Amino acid sequence: MSQLDVAVGYATARKGVPAPASFRRWVEAALKGARRRKGTELSIRIVDADEGQSLNLQYRGKDYATNVLSFPAELPPGVDLPLIGDLVICAPVVTREAAEQGKKAADHWAHLTVHGTLHLLGYDHIDDAEAETMEALETRVLAGLGIADPYETV
Repeated sequence: MSQLDVAVGYATARKGVPAPASFRRWVEAALKGARRRKGTELSIRIVDADEGQSLNLQYRGKDYATNVLSFPAELPPGVDLPLIGDLVICAPVVTREAAEQGKKAADHWAHLTVHGTLHLLGYDHIDDAEAETMEALETRVLAGLGIADPYETV
């Protein structure tokens, strides 16, 4: 793979939150799964519930903290940088969802990182066909990491 730069910032307690190397591995797996071969830069900010709620309200009009927000880079014409965007992941939401869904916390962190990275690459789940494509890719990427299908209900 070409050059990969993943900047991880922690704006909340790090207890139970993966290390930057894990986020990099998960991003790299998502990029490989999506067949992106160009150099890539992105940032990941790990936030608390207050910041997660504030950002979700500001950018999506939804007044609650969500698990992951994706902000694709909108570079002006002629600016050729490998930046694909930013992810914001809300630590308390990830922890709560993993417990509620009976998943290992690390597996849920991996899933949301892969999911957000695919959004930065243009994948979406607005309609059923897009959702099916994106979920199938996520499932393949996660399987390659030894993680079970996150969409399989027990």
